[in-house]
Formats: sequence, structure tokens, C-alpha cells
Amino acid sequence: MEEVAEVYLNELINRSLIQVAEIDSIGRLRDFRIHDLFREVITSKLREQNIAAIVSKGSTTCPEKVRRLLIKYSLGNLQHTNRFPQLRSLLMFSVEEPISKLMPILFNGGVRLLKVLDLRGASLKILPNEVGKLFHLRYLSLRSTEVETLPKSIGKLENLETLDLKRTHVIELPVQILKLQRLRHLLVYNPVHHIDNGFKAMVGIGGLSSLQKLCYIQVNHENGGIVMGELGRLTQLMRLGIRDLRREDGKALCFSLEKLSNLQSLNVASVEWRNGIVDIQHLSSPPRSLQRLYLWGGLENFPHWITSFHNLVKLWLRYSKLRDDPLQSLQDLPNLIEIGLVDAYQGEELCTKATGFQKLKTLELQRLERLRWLRMEKGSLPHLEKLIIWNCELLGEVPTGFQHLTNHRPRWVL
Repeated sequence: MEEVAEVYLNELINRSLIQVAEIDSIGRLRDFRIHDLFREVITSKLREQNIAAIVSKGSTTCPEKVRRLLIKYSLGNLQHTNRFPQLRSLLMFSVEEPISKLMPILFNGGVRLLKVLDLRGASLKILPNEVGKLFHLRYLSLRSTEVETLPKSIGKLENLETLDLKRTHVIELPVQILKLQRLRHLLVYNPVHHIDNGFKAMVGIGGLSSLQKLCYIQVNHENGGIVMGELGRLTQLMRLGIRDLRREDGKALCFSLEKLSNLQSLNVASVEWRNGIVDIQHLSSPPRSLQRLYLWGGLENFPHWITSFHNLVKLWLRYSKLRDDPLQSLQDLPNLIEIGLVDAYQGEELCTKATGFQKLKTLELQRLERLRWLRMEKGSLPHLEKLIIWNCELLGEVPTGFQHLTNHRPRWVL
């Protein structure tokens, strides 16, 4: 269904009904907007046909039979409404005031048909146990709230497909989460010290066979090896994030990865990732669909299987401490657009050969403390747009071959 939605979105863009506001470094569409004129037309039609209602500062009424309710900045006069029997979707945007007045409506039987509940950014610390009454719920977002735990009743939401807990304080999920057999997207993480922490993965997670996105799971516990073995059962996975991988669990992870033929994004961090080891050298048949790869931790050798990822567009290696030039192994990958090396190489020279990196747009080098020379042969990096060099203190000269770059002059940040 996500692919169908993307087709619809692209069609709206092609017809100029939606404008692209942001594209990321590898060309993915990340943010959108609509023209002010279209916005006025759309909101007018919403009101006329009772498709949706928008509540904001100054709002006076809200029809009880509305199917989609958007709350923007303020809850308005919602406390005067006891129920919305037809409501299917409730979305909140930038509401700073406490949402306590919404609790009776949401969790006391007033919105039993609700399918989408997006409370992102709301002033919310506790998710009431009554959330289990929302049997038809498919999408639940508590993103950027102060919620720390989920009630056990979450296991009653048998139709739930997306659970978004990004930037919350949740670090452990109730075991009842394993009852959600239709769950497709499980997103639980909060940035701490430049890395996204996750939640303690429980035995049995391999039974959530519909999962497409799972990030991030922490596996530094007594059952970590069992969990790594179970990941191979999640054959629908397209995005996987793992935190606190122990060296002894690396082999089990590799065996599971070989079964994930749909995997597009993989993010793995070792225990004590600045000094730990990411032991993923055992892959014999890696998922060829992989497009984005992020590794945090030491690599005893450059993983040979990375060179087989012809669909790879983005690669970040952090704290890998490689002794051999990684660019030599990567430059023939046909679709690589972005490379980041952060304390990932201990040598003195990096070099790109004449035919290398024919699609690369971004090359970022950070904290390569022994790097003295960066050489770019004529003909390499023809599409480079951004060259970022940061905290490479021994690199005291302009990269050799910089004048040969044909795509204008790339932005060089030193």
C-alpha cells in the first residue's frame, strides 16, 4: 500500500497540485507544500462536503458528524463536544496546551470508529489504558511526546499497522505488543549522544511477520542472540535498525540478513560503538536490494560483501578504524550517491581512480586524524556536488585533482 500511495503522490506532484519542498541527499522526496491558493480551495471543499474539520485558535464550532479532525495550535472549544461518532482520523499539529480535555472524548467511547490517531508533539505523559478500546485503530503516533511506557492494553489493537514512538522516552515495550500481527511499522527511538537509542527487543518478535520497518532494537541482553536469529523470519522487512550488537551475536545476525531479500535500509551499531566491533563478516549471500547502509563500530576488515550491493546509494561508516583505503573497494559501485566516513580510516591517503564514483554527489570525511592526502584522478567524481572535510587536521592542502572536477565546483567545507 505504501507503493500505491507513492504513485498517487507523484501524480499530484506531476499535476502541480503538490510542490516538493525538500529532497534529501540521495534524491528522496522528504517534505511537501501546497500553494496558498490551492489551500484555500481545499479547506473550502472540506467544509462544504463535511470531509474534514480544522480546529485552531478562534474556532467556535466543530460538527459532531465529521470524519476527519485536524487540530492546529489550539484545542479551541472541543471541551463542549462529548463525542464524534463518525470520526475516523484525528491529527494534531503544534498544540502546546495540555490535551487533558481530549481524554474523555478519545478514551471513553466517543470515537470507537477511529482508525488514525496522531498525537505528535502533544503535551502527553501517560497513554491511558483505555486506548485498548480503539479496536479499529490502524495508525498511532505518539512522536515527540513525553510518554515513557505503553499500557498492556495496546495488545488489544489487533488492526494496528503503524506504531510511531520516535522521540519519546519509551525504552521497553509490553510483551502484549507481540499480539499485533498486522503491525507493519514499529518505530521506537530517541536521539542520545548523536545516535538513536531504541527499545529492548523481546523474544518472539520474529512472530510479527508483517513488519516492514523495525528500528531500533537493542540486543545487549541475555536473549540478544535468540532475537538476532528470529529476525530471519521477518521476510517483509525493508528497514532494520539494531543497537548494542555484541560481537558474539554477529554471526546470528548475518544468517538472518541472508533471508531478508526485501531489505533496503540497514543500520547497525555495536556495543560501545566508539570502541566496539561490528562483527558482520559472515554474510555469504547479502540482500541485494539494500540501498542504505550505516555501520557504527570497528571493522577488522572492509566487508567484502558491500561491493556486491549494486543498488547501494548511501553508505556511512563510523568508528570503523579501517587500515585499507575503503574508497578503493567502493568506487565501482554504479549507483552510490553519498559516502560518509567518520573516524573510519586510519591510513594517510585516500584516492579515487579515473573511472570511480560516476554518480557520487556527496563525500564527507570527518575525524580522519591520520589523513594527509586526498587524491582525485581526472575523470573521477564527475557529479560531485558537496565535499565536506572536518577535523582532518593533518590534511594541510587542497585535494589533488580538485581542479578536474567537472560538475561546476563542489561545495568544499573544511
